[in-house]
Amino acid sequence: MELTNAEFVLLQIVCDRTTVSGYEINQLIKDCGYRDWAELGTTSIYVGLNKLGKKKLVNSYIDTDKQGRGPVPRKFEITAEGRAVLQQETIEALSSTRERDFRFDLALAAIPFVDKDAVVAALQQRISLLTEVANDYWHKLEALKKRRVPVNLQALYQHPLVLIKNEIEFMDNLIENLSDD
Repeated sequence: MELTNAEFVLLQIVCDRTTVSGYEINQLIKDCGYRDWAELGTTSIYVGLNKLGKKKLVNSYIDTDKQGRGPVPRKFEITAEGRAVLQQETIEALSSTRERDFRFDLALAAIPFVDKDAVVAALQQRISLLTEVANDYWHKLEALKKRRVPVNLQALYQHPLVLIKNEIEFMDNLIENLSDD
């Protein structure tokens, strides 16, 4: 089962909090900066929670223990199936990458079969694309730092920035070595 980024974040929060209301989820999303990369507004939180309920990944109930003013909240809790899907989605996401591509590695072995100028042009194009991605990640990271979000959320951008920097350095060296041949 594939989850949207919004559903993935919501399932994480419900799992982490055991039982949580939509209002509490909204506050956590705001406080942690999830809105920047999960496209979660107030309405989409409730829509996402309803979708997770229809998929049988969360249960909900009315909190009859609430006291004080305001509406009686609906509380959400993760189901056993929801926990299994969360674990599966997490492992799949952690084990995949957009920056590292085995096809690219195999193409390195095929360089002798392609015109050197075409190889250099292709590598320069890859550097250009990765530089654009790095600039976008850097701006997002700076915005998170200004809001003083936790380090684990900053790491979402720091990690790919380091990988991209190293890949660009590798390709610069490869282009230089190809020019020396």
